[in-house]
Amino acid sequence: MLRFFKSSLPAQLLALLILVLALRLPLLWAGLPVTAAELRALLVGERLHGGAMPYRDLYDGTAPLAAAFFGGLDAVLARPVWLYRVVALGLLLVQALRLNLVFNRYDVHPERGYVAALTYLLLGSVSTDLDALSPLLLGNTFVVFALSALLPTSREGYDNRRLFRAGFLIGLGALCYLPLALFLIVGLFAVVIFAANSFRSSLLLLCGFFFPYALVATFFFYIGALPGFVQFHLQPGLTDLIASGLPAGLQLRLLIVPGVVLVLALLRSLGTSLGLVFQAKFRQLMLVWLVVAIATAAVERGTAPGVLVLLLSPLAYFSLFLWQRSPRPLLQELLLLLIINAAVVLRYRAHVPRLESLLHMPAESRFGLAPDPRYAALHDQTLLILGPDDRAYFHNHPATPYLDWSLSQADFGHLNEYAAVVRVAQKMGENPPAYLLDQGRHVLRLKQLLPGVFGPYEPTSTPGLYRRK
Repeated sequence: MLRFFKSSLPAQLLALLILVLALRLPLLWAGLPVTAAELRALLVGERLHGGAMPYRDLYDGTAPLAAAFFGGLDAVLARPVWLYRVVALGLLLVQALRLNLVFNRYDVHPERGYVAALTYLLLGSVSTDLDALSPLLLGNTFVVFALSALLPTSREGYDNRRLFRAGFLIGLGALCYLPLALFLIVGLFAVVIFAANSFRSSLLLLCGFFFPYALVATFFFYIGALPGFVQFHLQPGLTDLIASGLPAGLQLRLLIVPGVVLVLALLRSLGTSLGLVFQAKFRQLMLVWLVVAIATAAVERGTAPGVLVLLLSPLAYFSLFLWQRSPRPLLQELLLLLIINAAVVLRYRAHVPRLESLLHMPAESRFGLAPDPRYAALHDQTLLILGPDDRAYFHNHPATPYLDWSLSQADFGHLNEYAAVVRVAQKMGENPPAYLLDQGRHVLRLKQLLPGVFGPYEPTSTPGLYRRK
């Protein structure tokens, strides 16, 4: 099988697509629970499609480009869970094939073929975490496309437009998921090892990176959302983001197989001498890429949705050394078969009796969200949830800017201040939600502070649920 994928013919590409779809589609067809990150994306997309502006009409820290993308998907189809899954699969395929194309076009390794894409897609399938569309998966697509612009096309060095484009693409990635801004370090290292005039080239890269941020900041300034953009997205920085992915312990166990492959590939690559200077420099670049990817994953302690995708690019590159010609090709074929079997076992372990307990790895589906049965009668209503549990939004619609409860503490956490009380009254709007879901006994105080806004809400037979008269 490995020898088959070392060719660059169209038949190999078709076989690769069939193999990956056969591995991933059955579980997608059977259905996966909606994750917390997906629910947040669906709600953000719905609000933006309804006319709300991020950071002005929405208390949420989702990066601006990702939020706009979610709004566009909601314009295609309301609450498009299946569309999210299709787009996530498409993005993973595009990343793998683009990376494989760059490796072949620039001769970063003596051997060509679809082996890099095969490794990328196989190891990207060990977990269902990458079946869900996330800002990180979306942003990583721009970072992968930036790689080709970081490579010089001639001995004279860089074309100015290419460096600006590389910075611009990394900036777009950061506008999808802020910690991806760390990949600017990869770009600066590429400039140092490839460019003749490092200082001038670095300035071009930085200008390209900050250009999309300048455009976004200007847009938010004109719509009055710039303070919210700073407060809800930029000010938290790289340390206070929403970690709604899998638990860190489970993520680490799922990374065992990719980690073992990466270690074997690194050991093989460090013991391999490359003939061309460019190939040796590119290996250095991918080592830096690996370090930056690990640092980006560590920002949210490995719990960001889709965090596995950060390691796939350097893993795909270093795997080329693992699959290169060897005096023992049968061992390589055996290793590839073991990786395929490991991906199948890990992906479908929830459907095999006792396999979860044997592996000590609960299925990702156990960490998905389901509608809260206490509010099953509440359907297709406008709602404000005063608390961190968003599950009641499954079959209802948010009607106020207060989507993220932690960010909403900018108002609800300062009700002893007159300005915060005024903001709450303004944000409730002319058409307040039909229901309030009080998860922390806030309604009584709100009725005292704003009787005209919260006075009409009466308790229902369901604890914590209030209905507007």
